[in-house]
Amino acid sequence: MSPTRTPAVAGWFTGEGDGFRLLGTRCSLCASVFFPREDTHCRNPGCRGGTLEEVPLSRRGRIWSYTDGRYRPPSPYVSDPELPWEPYTLIAVELESERIVVLGQAVPGIGVADLTVGMEVEVVPGVLFEDPGTTWTTWRWRPTEVTA
Repeated sequence: MSPTRTPAVAGWFTGEGDGFRLLGTRCSLCASVFFPREDTHCRNPGCRGGTLEEVPLSRRGRIWSYTDGRYRPPSPYVSDPELPWEPYTLIAVELESERIVVLGQAVPGIGVADLTVGMEVEVVPGVLFEDPGTTWTTWRWRPTEVTA
């Protein structure tokens, strides 16, 4: 029996392959877009508040900043201390249409030496963690010139 694929955070993304998208919300009054999504009130301080509608966000954007995580974070971060620490790359991406910055990990195999500010990247599905019964899914950023 294969593990169940479960989003690490429900309602933040949807789809698979080329149909994979982050989900945000947009205020119907001021058109502000939010990610992570906002479901109770418009966070724009200059807005009286409109209805918040779920919207799929741009699949592509440009790198705004990036860094690497070389050390295991302290508690309450959860990780198996018996396993060696695997460094990962974090990328802040300004989305193409919305012009908001979204943080996420790079796809495996991409490190800070492979990135530059302004480089185009796209959002793709990824795996955050796997246990015997569940594959916890998330999003990753992949440079558009990388196809695998």
